[in-house]
Amino acid sequence: MDLLDRLRFFDLTDGIALGLLVLAWVIIDWLIERPNAKRLSVTVLMADYRREWMRQFPTRDPRIFDATILGSLREGTSFFASACLIALGGGLALIGNTERLLGVAEDFSIDAPVVIWEAKILLILAFLANGFLKFMWANRLFGYCAVVMASAPNDESALAYGRAAKAAEINIRAARSFNRGLRAMYFALAAMAWLLGPVALILATALTLLVLWRREFASHSRAILLEGRTP
Repeated sequence: MDLLDRLRFFDLTDGIALGLLVLAWVIIDWLIERPNAKRLSVTVLMADYRREWMRQFPTRDPRIFDATILGSLREGTSFFASACLIALGGGLALIGNTERLLGVAEDFSIDAPVVIWEAKILLILAFLANGFLKFMWANRLFGYCAVVMASAPNDESALAYGRAAKAAEINIRAARSFNRGLRAMYFALAAMAWLLGPVALILATALTLLVLWRREFASHSRAILLEGRTP
């Protein structure tokens, strides 16, 4: 069965739902990461706090506090990377077992060929794979940040502040990759709704967008971060 034969199992509604999912993923990333937006996201606001963290870093003695925070950040990336890897393994195992796929179809009372279920699960796995790669890169960047921080001398010299500034930018990029991985997991959950049909996928995409927008632009934590902040 070639690609065209597989595509005939999907209708226009499936294409629209899939297009909206991908478009929503791209747009929310762009909205969240815009540093020059009039309404800043929590991600952008936290980048300023990360820079302030590194400005305070050279004056802190001992620096075990900073090392502990960075270690906890790396543990978070490792945890989510492991979760993605386990989910990927489960999804690949499900695709490799046709009988299980047919059993899932019967549970949902949906009469559809196996190829449809394979395609829908592959979409979920694509988001999970993207999340895994983002988490792994974030973990590596946090490691780079730790090395740069360790290279800063134990004084308040220009060299120490320069190394701290570099560590801040690497830290921000690591956090950005980590947040992209989290959003990929959100959309992987939304993609699971496609198992119930295109309408369910559209509704899940809208709900995912609403949740992400609220947490980045209308949450109580964002209001706290903005308190006392000068433009």
